Amino acid sequence: MTASLSLDSYRLLGRSGLRVSPLCLGTMTFGETWGADKAESRRIFDAYVDRGGNFVDTAGYYAQGRSEELTGKFAAEKRNQLVLSTKYSLAVTKGDPNAAGNGRKNMVRSVEDSLKRLQTDHIDLLFLHVWDDTTPADEILRGFDDLVRQGKVLYIGISDTPAWQVARLQTIAELRGWTQLAALQVEYSLLQRATERDLIPAAKALGVGVMPWSPLANGLLSGKYATGAQAPSDPEGGRGAMITAVGRVNPVTVAVADAVKAVADEIGASSAQVAIAWTLANPTVTAPLVGARTLRQFEDNIGALGVTLSSDHLASLDAASRIELGFPHDFLQYDFIKAGLTGATSVRER
Repeated sequence: MTASLSLDSYRLLGRSGLRVSPLCLGTMTFGETWGADKAESRRIFDAYVDRGGNFVDTAGYYAQGRSEELTGKFAAEKRNQLVLSTKYSLAVTKGDPNAAGNGRKNMVRSVEDSLKRLQTDHIDLLFLHVWDDTTPADEILRGFDDLVRQGKVLYIGISDTPAWQVARLQTIAELRGWTQLAALQVEYSLLQRATERDLIPAAKALGVGVMPWSPLANGLLSGKYATGAQAPSDPEGGRGAMITAVGRVNPVTVAVADAVKAVADEIGASSAQVAIAWTLANPTVTAPLVGARTLRQFEDNIGALGVTLSSDHLASLDAASRIELGFPHDFLQYDFIKAGLTGATSVRER
């Protein structure tokens, strides 16, 4: 059963000493380009911080730097009490191959730009945003470590990267005495559980805190797409038309949305709150990312902290969204394999 939380129910990020709120404020929607204007973004930011929230995530790529600029302005008065997270990898402008990717040149340039936009002298948590599959692991890790030694970055993380690369990077860092990864951002929701195959188990084994992005699956689990729901409006900047056009509104996703709504109706919560609370039920998850285009959406999302899901609720949601783990995971669960590995005895796990 999940427990009721609040934004000041702080927890450690992975095996680091960094203490963060159980929901991270995602600011991808900050800035007129992708969502909320400056005034609405400020209301969302203040509502989060005033409730004890201390974990704010942005990226230089979001709204071509506008998200970082707004976050820096809003955070200025309370900078020391906040954990500011940003990312590098994706190009803000076109035409320069070295202003993109995971290499040291782009990493250093991105950090300098982010420091200016965020109006700060250090980044609390710096993520590699997207794996480019070309930059050597030691170049990335040594670049991170140099920035930490310079005091420009305090902790590091990784996002949108294959599990075997995450494990490789963490192992190299540990063996060479370089700064280790504290956090992993992955897409994770009742409609995207593929991360349960390898990424989440890897994070658990390696002491890395998981930060799920898109816990509402681009709004598919917000309740708007459940059976009988009124067709959602698609305001400027919304993604409803795109989601429908690419076929994501289908019988499978609607069935999961219906299961979420059934639990929500039973306990008097919103579908969005139930979907977010489900991610928090995973013990490897530190802080799901929640973002919104309006204060009303934000307030509803934050309400997930007060949602308690029973074992029966979790079981029904699991049944509706369960995926096949595939080889070797399914193979390793066969009774004859387990018996062969234990000599047909009972061995308690850690």
